[in-house]
Amino acid sequence: MMLRIALYAIAALLLSAHFFRAGNLIMVALCLLAPLLFLLKLRWSLYLLQLLAYGAAAAWINAAIAIIELRLQFGQPWQSAAAILVAVSLFTLVAGLLLNSRTIRQRYP
Repeated sequence: MMLRIALYAIAALLLSAHFFRAGNLIMVALCLLAPLLFLLKLRWSLYLLQLLAYGAAAAWINAAIAIIELRLQFGQPWQSAAAILVAVSLFTLVAGLLLNSRTIRQRYP
């Protein structure tokens, strides 16, 4: 169970770094505070954490599309940036999906 929470925390840190680079400090704070919802031990907090992870995965895909379009426009290579952002998106998606396990659901009645 701790591994699942740690993966989620890493995904939240990655997303907060993304928002920090964009200068959105409110979203940075929200991303850093989101893993604290694990402390509530309530089912709705688990659902909210999953929803946030899926939204974060979508945000990474959106960022990947924007970077690919920008790099194509300027004739720059885009494959490595796309691979990295898709990998981060998949990591975030898996972190959210792992919160659906029986072990986690038993601890959040």
